[in-house]
Amino acid sequence: MGFYDYSTPRPDGSEQSMKDFEGKVVLVVNTATGCGFTPHYKDIEAMYEKYHDQGFEVVDVPCNQFAGQTPEDDEGIHEFCQLKYNTQFPQMKKSDVNGENALPLFTYLKEQKGFEGFGKGPKALAMGAMLSKIDKDYKNNPDIKWNFTKFVIDRQGNVVARFEPTAKMDEVSKCVGSLI
Repeated sequence: MGFYDYSTPRPDGSEQSMKDFEGKVVLVVNTATGCGFTPHYKDIEAMYEKYHDQGFEVVDVPCNQFAGQTPEDDEGIHEFCQLKYNTQFPQMKKSDVNGENALPLFTYLKEQKGFEGFGKGPKALAMGAMLSKIDKDYKNNPDIKWNFTKFVIDRQGNVVARFEPTAKMDEVSKCVGSLI
């Protein structure tokens, strides 16, 4: 199966098929409303505004699996994103990205691009220290480590990049821009 064979639930109970994004560049991201990385919404919205008319889509999947940082219901998440970050892209239904209830889309994405580290710098060191207390083997499994892990899919449906939350958003934007 490939990227276009998956879907994710919308808050209204319908399914968002990835097939609808065929021929487009897609950013799939697990998000949270109360995380230190939540300001990434600002940069994601800026990318959306810059590239949407050129065939760029965002699949925003709110997730409450990381320190309970997304306690709101789907309507509350949507309101938060619109009021705080003026997001124009839709949020999907709050869902799991790891474990037995993980969305199959995220299982696929993790199979395509596993964890390769947090990079360098203070945020990377802090994430590594925190995760080593939670999962001593975190470096050796492909699980999503925290909120705002991003996957970039090209126009042919290939998963071309995975960015951990510690990655600089300008790197994510450059990757997306190179595929537009």
